[in-house]
Amino acid sequence: MLTREQKESMLDQVLEIMTAIAYDEPVERVPAPNESKSEKIKMLTIKECTELIEGLSEHTVRKLVAQNKIKYIRTGEGVRGKILINKADLMKYFQNCA
Repeated sequence: MLTREQKESMLDQVLEIMTAIAYDEPVERVPAPNESKSEKIKMLTIKECTELIEGLSEHTVRKLVAQNKIKYIRTGEGVRGKILINKADLMKYFQNCA
């Protein structure tokens, strides 16, 4: 039976692979479940993005997603699927804009 940390690590790896595939990026070697990863991938909802960056509106986040300016994954099917945004990519986007 896997521990919670092992499960989270595996989910992080799957998310990283899905992101790489979605953006046609090379998939790096996936570490074994017991290898520690220095930085976890953090995904945010659109509302969480607006709470993280003062003055950012949901409309702006949706526009950035539609223009493929930030990495995201749509969970579920069709337009009703929830949009999850990569926190590191969002922060990098706004650091480069300033």
